[in-house]
This record gives sequence, structure tokens and C-alpha cells, in this order.
Amino acid sequence: MNSPGWIALGLLAALGGAGVTVFGKLGLEGVNPTLATALRAVIMALVMVAVALGTGQLGALMGGKTHLSGRAWLFIVLAGMSGAGSWLAYFAALRVGPTAGVAALDRLSLAFIFLFSALAFREPHGWRGWVGVLVLLAGVYLMASDH
Repeated sequence: MNSPGWIALGLLAALGGAGVTVFGKLGLEGVNPTLATALRAVIMALVMVAVALGTGQLGALMGGKTHLSGRAWLFIVLAGMSGAGSWLAYFAALRVGPTAGVAALDRLSLAFIFLFSALAFREPHGWRGWVGVLVLLAGVYLMASDH
């Protein structure tokens, strides 16, 4: 975890997330949010399959060189279902709500993850982390209530 690589990847993920919000809001003009979410999911799936093919991961799975346990499949399916539900709600909220407010509320996932990691994974969090969650909650409230 001391490698700076995760920080760069996290920043790229945040930039991509911002693109989802901005481009999504622009693309929702006159489009049903469920249809927009479905189209986004298909495009993402095509890109991910291309990346998996390009890196040899899909071929390894299809060729039997990579095995996914039943437990892995279960949690991957649950993660996919969670993501789909999140996207549907996110795009529906973007269609009718203010972009910054919707994005701020969506970032409450950080607080949920922080809490779940402490409860489910028994990950220890110091006082700075807990103060960070409180500051995050205050920031989300301020950003979401600004509209």
C-alpha cells in the first residue's frame, strides 16, 4: 500500500467518474435515463471485453487456465447488480437534479465503504479517518443543499 501507483490509479478513477457525470448529464437531454444507463453499460462491457482480450485474461478463462470459484462468481454477480442499481439511480437523479448535488450524494459511498470496511472486514481506522468521514458528510451536506 505504500506504492504511489494506487494513488495515480485512484486519481484516474476519479477523473473517469467526473467524465461519467459531466458527459452523462449532457447525454441525458431528451433521453430516458434507463436507456442511457443501458447504453453506457453495453459500451463499458465492450471496452472491458476488449481489454480482457487484449491482456489475455478472457482467453485464459475460456481456455480453462483461470478458474473462478463459486464464491468469486457470487460476489462478482452481486457487485455487478450493485453497480447496475447504482447507475440506474445515478442517471435518473442526474436527469432531474443538479449535477454537483447528485455527484456529492453519490460520494456518500465513501462513508458507507469506510463504515462497512470497519464492520465487515475489521479494518482498523484511526481518528483521522473518522474525522475525514465527518468532514466528508459535512461537505456532502453543504454541496447537496446548495441547490
